[in-house]
Amino acid sequence: MSNETYLQTLFSLEGRTAVITGGSGVLGTAMAHGLARAGARVAVVSRRIEACQEVAEAIKAEGGKAIGVACDVTERASLEQALARITGAFGPLDILVNGAGGNQPKATVTPDLPFFELDSQAVENVFGLNFNGTLLTCQVFGRVMAERGRGCIVNIASMASLRPLTRVVAYGAAKAAVVNFTQWLAVHMAQEYGSALRVNAMAPGFFLTEQNRYLLTDAQTGGYTPRGQAILDHTPTGRLGVPDDLVGTLLWLISPAAEFVTGIVVPIDGGFSAFSGV
Repeated sequence: MSNETYLQTLFSLEGRTAVITGGSGVLGTAMAHGLARAGARVAVVSRRIEACQEVAEAIKAEGGKAIGVACDVTERASLEQALARITGAFGPLDILVNGAGGNQPKATVTPDLPFFELDSQAVENVFGLNFNGTLLTCQVFGRVMAERGRGCIVNIASMASLRPLTRVVAYGAAKAAVVNFTQWLAVHMAQEYGSALRVNAMAPGFFLTEQNRYLLTDAQTGGYTPRGQAILDHTPTGRLGVPDDLVGTLLWLISPAAEFVTGIVVPIDGGFSAFSGV
């Protein structure tokens, strides 16, 4: 076997169907392209059909196979409709990447919004999207994998799930719940439905996205806020992550190369979680 063939055997996703929720976001788009480039048929899922289709069309322009599917991950009926559309187009599901999530300013502590005045509905919305949306998606899409006895689920957690970060109280709590749920589901799937069902998570460090830009950069100057600079000072690699930094880890977790890996959370953070500050 040649070296090239060996690597293809380990990491190829040819013939597999992958779903990525939150697939039209900055990080989701990069992961969707990575899945397609590895050979998967990719269903790009998010709330806005136009955004999904834009990513899907870009993948097809590169020679990949993709469709855009509008879906609200907090609604079971919407998820079931999306599942029917995806399996009708691409066949049985092999891979699920739960990338849908996000934060809201009204659920974030700031100098102008103390903890004691956080909007309870905003907190509930953040928790609902990040945790409930992940759990519900795993119920609807994971059932298909359980019935087949094989498949891979990757949940997108956050550095805030591993180390409590200032300000993002609701988001951090929700992502910490995602980590606990990932470990629980990994055990449940393997014990109840077979060892070929694997569940893992990725915990991105600090990446500049539309959702956190207001926390990390100054809209007036374009420079880093004190919070953004503090993050850089505590990241040994000295930079923020870029979306493509997630792709290699994702492909490893869902490939045959990781067939004995389940129930883990992989930090992708430039060393932030390892650095003590001194």
